[in-house]
Amino acid sequence: MLAPTSNFKSNEINRSLTSHCAQLARLHLKDLFAQDPMRFHHFSLAAAGLFLDYSKQRILPETLRLLCQLVSWVDLAAKRDAMFSGVAINSTEQRAVLHTALRDASKRAVFVNGEGIGIGENVKPLIHKTLQLLEQLVSDIRCGVWCGFSGEPIKAVVNIGIGGSDLGPAMATAALTPYTSRELECYFVSNIDPAHISGVLRRLNPATTLFIVASKTFTTQETLCNAVIAKQWLLSSVDAAICDVKFADLIMRRHFIAVTAKVDRASAFGIVSENIYPFWDWVGGRYSLWSAIGLSVAIAVGMENFRALLAGAYAMDVHFQTMPYHQNMPVIMALIDIWNINFLKTTTRAVIPYDQSLSLLPAYLQQLEMESNGKHVRLDGEVVDYATASVIWGATGTNGQHAFHQLLMQGTQTVPVDFIAVAQGHDEIVDHRLLLFANCLAQSRALMCGRSKEEVIVELCSQGMSVVEANKLAPHKVIDGNVPSNTIMLDKLTPFTLGALLALYEHKVFVQGVLWNINSFDQWGVELGKNLATNLAEQLRDINHCGIAEVDASTYGLMARFRSFKDSHKDS
Repeated sequence: MLAPTSNFKSNEINRSLTSHCAQLARLHLKDLFAQDPMRFHHFSLAAAGLFLDYSKQRILPETLRLLCQLVSWVDLAAKRDAMFSGVAINSTEQRAVLHTALRDASKRAVFVNGEGIGIGENVKPLIHKTLQLLEQLVSDIRCGVWCGFSGEPIKAVVNIGIGGSDLGPAMATAALTPYTSRELECYFVSNIDPAHISGVLRRLNPATTLFIVASKTFTTQETLCNAVIAKQWLLSSVDAAICDVKFADLIMRRHFIAVTAKVDRASAFGIVSENIYPFWDWVGGRYSLWSAIGLSVAIAVGMENFRALLAGAYAMDVHFQTMPYHQNMPVIMALIDIWNINFLKTTTRAVIPYDQSLSLLPAYLQQLEMESNGKHVRLDGEVVDYATASVIWGATGTNGQHAFHQLLMQGTQTVPVDFIAVAQGHDEIVDHRLLLFANCLAQSRALMCGRSKEEVIVELCSQGMSVVEANKLAPHKVIDGNVPSNTIMLDKLTPFTLGALLALYEHKVFVQGVLWNINSFDQWGVELGKNLATNLAEQLRDINHCGIAEVDASTYGLMARFRSFKDSHKDS
């Protein structure tokens, strides 16, 4: 969010950082640790139940000093305060960005600015009212008060959504598995491929299943298609003789809930008004976990734990708002990413949680980071001449060690890593947790230190290999090291620490967007694909009304082949 005339590459601080980077290029992380026995102390900090060790990044104190100057130069504090106070910082859609208000435990009023419903209104009463409604609903479902059409209590909840309406709730529910009710099964359906919802439905009893249709606009193609299938499945499961209009209304009343910013569209689908829970234009989809979109999480873990999730995020919000830049965890993580991307020229980053419960976190962060900052124009509409978001990917350790860690260790590109470690598990198998943490430490140390040719030869000769043979094999076993990594450590994975972890990444993404002078809160690239899919679907239904000139030779040829296959299998 720099001034329109500002250029990320041309200011004096950037020039100093570029010069500093050239000097630092000659240093290896091993040397940095050897030179400074206090390096871990200098480059680590704690906040909101999290501990960040960034000492394995390729930085010096001077690096951090210059990077903090860069943040001051763009006046991050003013941009941060604008977001928290409800200014319409999403400039291309003229919307406020107030997901932080959803977890704000203070008594301060927050007023929304921009376009849409509720402009100029204090949003805090809306939020508290919705939380109270959710609390009653969650209690009714978990206590067995909410029953299906047969009078039996709900035993399964299916969240139908996609993007932020799926990734956040699915990830959080999986992460908080130890807190989930054993009386309820929670499922998440997102893919328009019918195999996804069919695979879920075949496990369920219609009389005891509740569907949550989660969609901000209630026009999302994938979500609505799956919601229609769920509705048909429910209605067709009841004896046609008793499924009159009144009974169909009862089924919708007892088995369908909507979470949306477009109440009228949910009503038109057939969901009764008292079963529609709102969130608002000033909540972005990928930031909506904290809103009623988190209903499936609250049902799974209970409202007390959902509130603890909000509290953890709020604790990180307060830290982000109040701590100086050099002690501010989201700011530090953002600056490290800027350093790696724009100065060390890395193009990708791996997220590797060493906790099975966080298996969906890399996918969640893919959307958060790449949809937010995968932008090629500045706020003034000019094309950027510097890199923005990295490609985010990853999987749980230790599984990744037997899959992609080979590339991390000996590949031809440097891939910075965020390792996420949890000291205490919810299980009682202590040695497993110890081994898991040992593997996490081993991988970050191996990436940092590597192994020289000389070290390899000494090791091979000590195993009885001749010097000639050792020299021949050694190049294949050399690992350069010097790969930067963070380690984020949680004492225990709880609703509170999960909330803090997610808010940490949210604010990191925001700071990067400010530094790159881009809008982190729109997603016009997503809209193009949606629109094309809608048009192509209509053309696929009648290929005779679509010519090559309307698309392209490749698309037309594939469409014709698809139609030919469908036509030849009509009766099969």
